[in-house]
Amino acid sequence: MNTLFDLTGKTAVAIGGNSVLGSSMAKGLSTHGAKVAIVGRNLDKANEVVKEIEALGGIAKAFQADVVSKESLEAAATAIEEWSGGWDILLNAPGTNSATPFFDLDMDEWDTIMDVNLKGIVVTCQVFAKKMIEQGRQGSIINISSVSSTTPLSKVFTYSVSKAGLNSVTQFLAREFAQDGIRVNAIIPGFFPAEQNRKILSEERVASIMNHTPMNRFGDPDELQGATVWLASDKASSFVTGTLIRVDGGFGSMTI
Repeated sequence: MNTLFDLTGKTAVAIGGNSVLGSSMAKGLSTHGAKVAIVGRNLDKANEVVKEIEALGGIAKAFQADVVSKESLEAAATAIEEWSGGWDILLNAPGTNSATPFFDLDMDEWDTIMDVNLKGIVVTCQVFAKKMIEQGRQGSIINISSVSSTTPLSKVFTYSVSKAGLNSVTQFLAREFAQDGIRVNAIIPGFFPAEQNRKILSEERVASIMNHTPMNRFGDPDELQGATVWLASDKASSFVTGTLIRVDGGFGSMTI
């Protein structure tokens, strides 16, 4: 049991690893022995996460890439391969949101959210999963979904649609990559205050969320680490693929 969650010798690529949730999950992977590449648009933020990981005794390096640009992802993949020789874990944690009412929504905003939350994950997997297969590496891809992916939430129409699409992508790729020894799963977080949802967390909405969350509180980013490490471990979750794992305080089980 003491080696069940040991990621020593593994390399993880954390796309969006400079975000609130992404950085916490990346730290969890590092704490369990993985070498971590922090990838994000903002290199300064990525370097801050690297310093935090190094302060905990881990090994990490920052790389700049934008999930809406395949060229930048390919450049980052090449640089990471030179740094680590390859990777075994891909964590997809970028995300953007908006509370624009449906009839006010223009297609530029729709495209922006879809490009980051859905198209960006597809392109990232095209680049990094292909490299994993070429490297002969079996491993784990972990996508970050949302409770709005299964029961659409008010005020976040495009976000909900993008995350529902992400669930489908996760299950399709689980079937596609199983023959290559690559597992693909998604974590469905409940409500964790982060950059993309703080602007819509009014007092009224927070009360509504709490009324729908049996544990009656927000999640702490570090509470996503357990599911992340479990899905990353080829020992602990070796027969788990195509699965959507809820970490939501009971939100998904609540009706009336």
